[in-house]
Amino acid sequence: MEITNITLWSETVGFPILSVLTIIPLAAMAAVIMTPSPTAALRIGFAGTVATFLLSLYLLSLFDADLQGIQLYERYQGLGVTYTVGVDGANILFILLTATLALLTLVYTLTARHVSDSTHIASLLGYEAILIGAFAALNAMQFWLWCFLEMIPIVLMTLRSGSSQNRRWVVSLVLQHFSSGLLMVLAGFLMLGFGIMLTTDILSFDWLVLKESNVSNEYATLIFFLLLFGFAIRMPLFPFHAWLPVVAEHGTIASVGIFLVSLKLGVYAIIRFLIPLLPEVAEEWSWFVTMLGLIGIFYGALLAFMQINFRRLIAFAIISQTGLITVGLFDFSTHGMEGGIVLAISFGMATAGILLSLGMIYKRTHTAFIPRLGGMFDTNAAIAVLFVICALSTMGMPGTPGFDGIHLLIDGTIQGQGWLIAIAILFGNVLTVGLLLRAFQQIFIASPKRFQGPYVNMHQASSPPSPRNEWIITIAICGLLLTTGINSSPWLLIIDQNIQSTGSNSHNNTSELRTNKLLTPQYITSKDN
Repeated sequence: MEITNITLWSETVGFPILSVLTIIPLAAMAAVIMTPSPTAALRIGFAGTVATFLLSLYLLSLFDADLQGIQLYERYQGLGVTYTVGVDGANILFILLTATLALLTLVYTLTARHVSDSTHIASLLGYEAILIGAFAALNAMQFWLWCFLEMIPIVLMTLRSGSSQNRRWVVSLVLQHFSSGLLMVLAGFLMLGFGIMLTTDILSFDWLVLKESNVSNEYATLIFFLLLFGFAIRMPLFPFHAWLPVVAEHGTIASVGIFLVSLKLGVYAIIRFLIPLLPEVAEEWSWFVTMLGLIGIFYGALLAFMQINFRRLIAFAIISQTGLITVGLFDFSTHGMEGGIVLAISFGMATAGILLSLGMIYKRTHTAFIPRLGGMFDTNAAIAVLFVICALSTMGMPGTPGFDGIHLLIDGTIQGQGWLIAIAILFGNVLTVGLLLRAFQQIFIASPKRFQGPYVNMHQASSPPSPRNEWIITIAICGLLLTTGINSSPWLLIIDQNIQSTGSNSHNNTSELRTNKLLTPQYITSKDN
């Protein structure tokens, strides 16, 4: 069998770094489960997340942005099962984002007083391992299996740390949506694999094989919609979003950082599997997906304006942001794809910062209703700074990564779909930012509209469990947003490596950009021994 333009892990580093990145949090999770001491469990949890974070930085240092194709490739086969992982510009930053937010989420657990909950810590570590495994997977069924396993920590964290009495109902709702999405994705992947088998007599779900086979599948349109709708539930894209506001309102903020990364699995799946494997069908139906994205931008923003619960407000803001990213991915221009990936990373970090800040507020006030809040800036400066910097980052403020992401996406949209679509998504983004700044004014600046003693006095009288941890989270997230925004060239070069490896270096709006040549790699072949 022939493989294309890959760099084996043994050519770069002395150990299979991607597999180790998955094993470390899994080993830490096992140790946490076995230890009877909550203090020891917390220390093991921190050791696991810190080690994973440092190793992810080392992974980034090993990545060569000038080398196209898959790097640090690992492939193992046995008992009829193939395990393949690798990184390129499409997934390496998602792995780094996962490791970063997992560490910050564990720091948040100290603030949120989940220190004694070993199950929560073990679930967080398992969640981190699952997401890293999914982002690194280069086998469709391997990716699907990781996504299936993801439901385990989601259920455990919601049941153990949820802030609502309706936790079981929330879990059942999530399982219904995720299960339906997984079934559709499974059907799509099976049809892809067996479609190749009908022509080549080889049953394979390896990403490289699926791409290079270039088999004309008579059910390509059906496969496209099965994968699209399955991934859309995970993103979540309108109209497959109904579960997210419910989970945001009744679930746990203690796991929100890592949970937000899991939402990006849907975006990543479109970048990795949907568009590259079915480029012609994706181009044919791009108008439909763009329409869903545009509706989602305004639907999410307008419904967010109507919310008085800040958890539901952020949930609808995420739906609006998802629509924005989707439009960029499906305009079939180099700038649009780059902007979509940059915004997925930037929004993931910024929205996590916003929700973590709101989680700290909830722990003080025990309310998520905005009219009961107000005037919190003076006594909660760290939380206010974190909220406003993250909100401005979603706007594309100069000095944040969102600035480059928005401009790339707008430029790509103008090239691929024209000025009207570009103006529409700009207006939708302004609406989303406006509602976040309005929420900041209501929570931190204005006086409470409803004077209910327990809520107003609680955040004024009680001290935070650990102000130091709040400042650590604030400095870390704001520092990452500002430093990557001021010097975004290294990140853009990494992302551009993925776009260039998909076969186009042109930034012009020509007919060639809207064909499968844009998203079908032109690899250099080599032998797989």
